[in-house]
Formats: sequence, C-alpha cells, structure tokens
Amino acid sequence: MTMNVRYGVSPNDIKTFDTERLRAEFLVEDLFTPGAIAFTYTHIDRMVIGGAVPTGGDLVFGDGADVGTPYFFDAREMGIANLGAPGNITVDGQAFALGNRDILYIGRGAKEVRLSSEDAANPARFYMNSVPARTDIPHRLITKAEAKPLELGEEARSNKRRLAMYIHPEVAPSCLLLMGITDPAPGSIWNTMPPHLHERRMEAYCYFDLAPEDRVVHIMGRPDETRNLIAADLDVVLSPAWSIHMGAGTGPYGFVWGMTGENQAYTDVDPVPVSELR
Repeated sequence: MTMNVRYGVSPNDIKTFDTERLRAEFLVEDLFTPGAIAFTYTHIDRMVIGGAVPTGGDLVFGDGADVGTPYFFDAREMGIANLGAPGNITVDGQAFALGNRDILYIGRGAKEVRLSSEDAANPARFYMNSVPARTDIPHRLITKAEAKPLELGEEARSNKRRLAMYIHPEVAPSCLLLMGITDPAPGSIWNTMPPHLHERRMEAYCYFDLAPEDRVVHIMGRPDETRNLIAADLDVVLSPAWSIHMGAGTGPYGFVWGMTGENQAYTDVDPVPVSELR
C-alpha cells in the first residue's frame, strides 16, 4: 500500500503554473495498479482517495499510521465504488458483494478491510473516497438499482446526463461524505454544465469508462481565470472549493463524484453564467 500527499494551493498560485505543475497538484494518475492499493491524501478538506485492483490474494488495509490514528477508520468514513468486474469487500468479517457501479459505505470504527475479485483475470476496480467523520453510522451496500437518479441538462445543449446519488441523505446516510455517479447521455459531452462553485465543499472527480484514445477536458480555476486538465480513463481531478469544475469528453465516459465540507446540501452552490467565464 502506498500513500501520496497533496498539500493544496490557493487560486492565486495557479496563475504561474505550467501544465506539468497544474497536473502535479490537481490530477491523480496511476491509482489503479493490478495487485496493489494506492492512496492519495489531499489537504483539501483532508480527503483520501484510493484505488485497488485485486488480481491475486486479498488486498488488505486498516492501519492508521498514515492518518495519525491507530486504525484508518478511527476518525474516518469511506465510500468504495466498484468500477470493474464483480468483487467482494469484507469489513471486520462482514462480507459484501459488489457488482459494477455498486458503492459500499464504511462507517467510523472499522478495523480491517479486505478487497478481492471474483475473477482475478477480470478483476474488480475499487475506487475509494474517505473523509473525517465524527459519528458512527453502520456499513451499508448501495447497489446501482438502489441509487436515486436525477435527470439533468438538455440534449440541445449537449449536457443531458443522469446523476445517481448513492451516499446521500436521501439514500444512505453518512457524516460528511457525499458520493455518486454521473453519466452523460449518448451524444452529450458536457458534465456539470453550466458551471458553479460551492465554497463550503470540495469535490473529487474520477473519470472512467473512457476508451484508450479518448480524453476529458476538465476545466477548473476561478471563473475569471480558468485552466484545463486533460484526463484519461481512471484519472482523478481534485477540485477545491474555490474552483469551478466542468468537463467535456471526446467520447463516452462516466465519473464518480465525491464531496465533503461544511454540509451535505447538494444544492448549496453558486451558479456561474457561461458568459462570465474567462
């Protein structure tokens, strides 16, 4: 298991960033290595993102050395989305079977998490978001069928999409974590359009189901001074509260969104008119 650290920057800092520096601060690559667990700890609201691809024996974690507690979950909760083939997660002996696009919520107090694939040759791909938590909430599996869908956007504006809420007060409770999956409709390329800010929450985007030749152009930064990141399949973008976040794909894709901050009010946003972007 590896743990990388990102410290976060202010909106004034990125004015001087070249492409390499911008990617180093906000784009997380290579989370999904066969047979390994990889984590990145960001000081942006202290979210930990991770990826795991079990291809042999179980992949196991739970030690808290990297987060300063005896166990990883002593003061944390987590959502784990399966973006691959069927797999299994066992939390302190309690087993959960995850199909593609199922999400498991793990509450505070867990000691050991074991990850496995049903078929090592066609493995699960587990994507993880963990944030600080101050309440004990039971572990819960939320299947794709149990998620709450919202239909957003318009076909005429190329932003028609389905947003599925998984870890959300209306579906499955948590302390501060929100997590779900969004899919642009066939023929639509834009996600989260028109853009907005939510000063009280940060967000992480994991783009997935892209063909090898396709990319998502993720636009970030303050509305009056935007920057872009070119994201490939299974890349993750860290989006601070001060940054807009929207993207356009060169082909079909989906993304997992995870949020944390002061509240869980999904509509607590400040819209930004497209005409004001620079």
